[in-house]
Amino acid sequence: MRIGPKYKIARRLGAPIFEKTQTPKYALSLARKERTGSRDRGRPKSEFGRALIEKQKARYSYGLGERQFRKYVEQAFRATNPVQKLFSIVETRLDNVLFRAGLSKTRAQARQAASHGHTTVNGRRVTVPSILLSLGDVVGLRPSSATGLLFADAGERMKATSAPTWLKVDPALRQVTVEGQPVYVPREHVFDLGVVIEFYNR
Repeated sequence: MRIGPKYKIARRLGAPIFEKTQTPKYALSLARKERTGSRDRGRPKSEFGRALIEKQKARYSYGLGERQFRKYVEQAFRATNPVQKLFSIVETRLDNVLFRAGLSKTRAQARQAASHGHTTVNGRRVTVPSILLSLGDVVGLRPSSATGLLFADAGERMKATSAPTWLKVDPALRQVTVEGQPVYVPREHVFDLGVVIEFYNR
């Protein structure tokens, strides 16, 4: 998905939804904006407007286009707990797992790495970043790719990354294993998937 100016989008949505906006410098600029006021001050958003912002925050966080995101929401509606199902879908995408484990610096880089066939799932080369991983799946790097510049610091980055508990990370082998299911905890995220589900359920 092609994304416009990330700082501008993040400021508009009021959340550090991109990796490059998750810095002290961005946090200071956001705090300064809140102190000095913005163009929307005094113009409270409607319920629809607030729900639209939550949807955009979730979609941009995972780098998903509207069509793909809507498809995931429609799948989630068929589950007993749509919010948890939607979270599980977006979290278990191959590109997201590469990012969460520290194999890639950003989701965009993870998407590119998967698309170019640098990664493997259960020992087999894959080229689709949107593959949904299951319990027991092992994600790694192709031998020829593991020695390349793209992943030169992957091992150290994996050691420094706080991976979610449902992933088992092995920096030495530069592998990650799916050992559980992601659980949605609203306070841990900049978006509210409950509001997102309501937005599409209107």
